[in-house]
Amino acid sequence: MTTYAVTGSTGHLGRLVVQELLARGLPAADVIALARTPEKAAALGVPVRPVDYSDPATLPEALAGVDVLLLVSGSEIGKRLPQHTAVIEAATAAGVQRVAYTSIANADHSTNPLAPEHKGTEDVLRASGLPFTILRDNWYLENYTGQLPQYLATGEVLGIDGDARIGAATRADMAVAITTALLDPDTAGATFELSGPPITLAGLAGTITEVTGTTVAYRTVTAEELAAILRGTGMDDATVAFAVALEESVARGDLDAPADDLERLLGRPATTLADALRAASR
Repeated sequence: MTTYAVTGSTGHLGRLVVQELLARGLPAADVIALARTPEKAAALGVPVRPVDYSDPATLPEALAGVDVLLLVSGSEIGKRLPQHTAVIEAATAAGVQRVAYTSIANADHSTNPLAPEHKGTEDVLRASGLPFTILRDNWYLENYTGQLPQYLATGEVLGIDGDARIGAATRADMAVAITTALLDPDTAGATFELSGPPITLAGLAGTITEVTGTTVAYRTVTAEELAAILRGTGMDDATVAFAVALEESVARGDLDAPADDLERLLGRPATTLADALRAASR
């Protein structure tokens, strides 16, 4: 039997992938949850091994006997490339047969401030000699549905360009598609752009209005205006600069990645923004 391991198994995406692997009928013994805090993964019902991206000493034991590894990108921005590199090197040494990595949309030419670490990891993976599958996750719809109470309270959605296309999808859809790629050995060497039906911020405001019955309007702001608004919430300067850089990236079209890869892996249409908002509003 093939043994699968999932890093970041206590996070939003990793947890969903573990659950989806079990839902596909894999024996729990063949699915390993890798977690920095193992007790948080206990409820998943699969073997749990401790792993810390920043502590290479934890990696050999964590990856022993693993055939296919899902490397969910780490959360420590600025530290991820060396962390991911350590995991890839440990996977090579452990004899892992394939590594799948969750990257970012348009990683090879995106100006998104998150992109360099993802592209760097892709490059390390390609140079490793390991069979690999690259899964370029676009924005999660939860980035927007999670702000629904704020949108309803303020009556507006802010953005630098309301017409920029964003290929967002739900985490649940991403997890199903990732699981399909993980289970299919023929995806070795493939790069998937996992993008949902494109949305815009102006369209987000309109859909919120339609779904909830509360009028929410889109308002264009400059980068400087957005920075001032964020500072007014108590956000520190470094975080403000990063958040504004993300919005500028969206405005430049970095999240416009037209592809049917997500729906092909899903085997069905992706969840729409309206349906995601309806679920969030409940």
